[in-house]
Amino acid sequence: MSRAHRTPVPDDALIAARALRVGYLDAPVCAPVDLTLRAGEILAVVGPNGAGKSTLLRTVLGLLDPLGGKVTVLGDEVDERSARFRAAVAGVLDDDAWFPGLTAREHLLLTAAGHGVSNTTTVVDGVLETFGITDHQHALPSALSSGQRRRLLLAAGFVRPRELLVLDEPEQRLDATMRATLAGLLLAEAAAGTAVLLATHDPVLLTTLDAPAVHVDDVTCRLMSAAEAVTAMHE
Repeated sequence: MSRAHRTPVPDDALIAARALRVGYLDAPVCAPVDLTLRAGEILAVVGPNGAGKSTLLRTVLGLLDPLGGKVTVLGDEVDERSARFRAAVAGVLDDDAWFPGLTAREHLLLTAAGHGVSNTTTVVDGVLETFGITDHQHALPSALSSGQRRRLLLAAGFVRPRELLVLDEPEQRLDATMRATLAGLLLAEAAAGTAVLLATHDPVLLTTLDAPAVHVDDVTCRLMSAAEAVTAMHE
């Protein structure tokens, strides 16, 4: 799509990318990306392994600089150091990042308190129960199974206030029951006005969310329906 025909950025966009090029060391990993995400919307990012989904999310979160084009979050250029960005944007990637020496519960309490949650005990208790890790709350993350650590990472994203939730393949290492719980949580997030951007390989999750998707690869990046994206997953 030529620059002259690119869709203008809506005033209410929480994320807007236009001709965004993402990658490493001046080497793009996928075709330029156009996307728009507003409050209360869910948008999936799909594509084959290595297509650039995680790189795109890291660029949106300010962990990588764009190679070209433009991306804005909350109406401004991305600056993950800004207080406004940190207060509004919750990201859960595939990185195990823990506070050293803290139990699972202590990690969530510190995360909640650090983001201004007043009723931290109640909020943390609820999130621990939702993600099925109440019985493991006093364990160090290193003592948890891979699936339990994944649930703890997700819990850390839900224990804090957020206007935008960015998730990199959140279904990883979750069983079918927890994946269904996750789908319900994401639908509730959107209903409450949170914008959700997620990369996924899970056709069941995408079908349940019934969310549009941006399909990324090295030839073209295009917007498609959930049904079209599920079909592309099986190709």
